[in-house]
Amino acid sequence: MIAGAALVDLVRMLPETDSVELKLTIPESEQLSVVRALRLDPLDAQIRQVFFFDTPDLALDSHGVVVRARRIQRKGGDSVVKLRPVEPAELPTALRASQRFTVEIDAVPGGFVCSGTLKRAVDSADVWRVAAGERPLTSLLSKPQRALAAERAPDGLALDDLRVLGPVLVLKLRFEPEGLDRRMVAELWLYPDSSRVLELSAKCEPGEAFQVAAELRAHLAARGVDISGDQETKTKKALQFFAAELTPENAREG
Repeated sequence: MIAGAALVDLVRMLPETDSVELKLTIPESEQLSVVRALRLDPLDAQIRQVFFFDTPDLALDSHGVVVRARRIQRKGGDSVVKLRPVEPAELPTALRASQRFTVEIDAVPGGFVCSGTLKRAVDSADVWRVAAGERPLTSLLSKPQRALAAERAPDGLALDDLRVLGPVLVLKLRFEPEGLDRRMVAELWLYPDSSRVLELSAKCEPGEAFQVAAELRAHLAARGVDISGDQETKTKKALQFFAAELTPENAREG
């Protein structure tokens, strides 16, 4: 449960956000039982490839910036520049007014983070070309995205100098649990070392966040899903994993 000063901050920020995403990650030892309990069918999942872009020492991440691109089965792709954390009231008016920019709270058991995301639709093939080094990263980013990333990036760091971190293979499944009048999402992130992160989530309006959280908690508990375990961030795990592969020691071993 979120409590104390964190709860006060959450209540203060809610009216200034566009949406809330309630998230829960499942330990690997419990993933199979949760999949069975919720009757998740992997054949209904959509395949995605997720690429991140940063320096080997994760300079962007340390400054609260995430640059990401995705290839999405049967759809296309997208590029994202995300600022995390943000104070909604301190965001520039022009940025906040952009239809492509969203402010969202990600809440997990025991904590939350508020982020601002600027997204652009791109061709899936172009993402592949950038990941392969055939095109510069900036070809995937709009002018507003480039400006947003540069605003928080360390001085002297050029976007086209960032390294490719990834890809992570992701299976994304939207489902409607029996007995719960709300759509949920399950994402299984598969890392090259065979480790996995299974995340369950549901989005809602800011004004209904506490009610929806209570409903989800009761529904998952009734199906034996433990919500008290340590939470793992998909993005942080991916950044740290791939950044470690770019260290001089690993480069020499390769």
